[in-house]
Amino acid sequence: MSAITVADNPEEHLERGIQFKINGEYEQAIEEFQIVLAGVPDHARAHMELGLVYGFTGMFDESLAELQEAVRLEPGNLKFHEKLGLTNTMLGMYDEAREQFELIIRDGSGTPEADEARKQLRFFEEFDA
Repeated sequence: MSAITVADNPEEHLERGIQFKINGEYEQAIEEFQIVLAGVPDHARAHMELGLVYGFTGMFDESLAELQEAVRLEPGNLKFHEKLGLTNTMLGMYDEAREQFELIIRDGSGTPEADEARKQLRFFEEFDA
């Protein structure tokens, strides 16, 4: 990985990082998201995307930290709560996941995120997670 520079156009780097993520080019995606964050440390979407890529690559502590930072920066963004809840579920952290899904249902009734949260909570009930 090359030295991290500051983004001259953060959104351009963010979109490039998302494309790298979609293509499975995770090292390049990480670099692009880190460039965004070097210039705009409070860029919530970059934290969320970086957290997802870290999760894909097995860097679970880093993944959770980035997803939690995205939620902290934009607590009203239900998609961020959903990604954190799904990651918690994947890691067997069911109480933490349940907390995220219940928040989504409470704050986002009728949204696609609330539908997903209900589905996840039903899964927990079925499998006593």
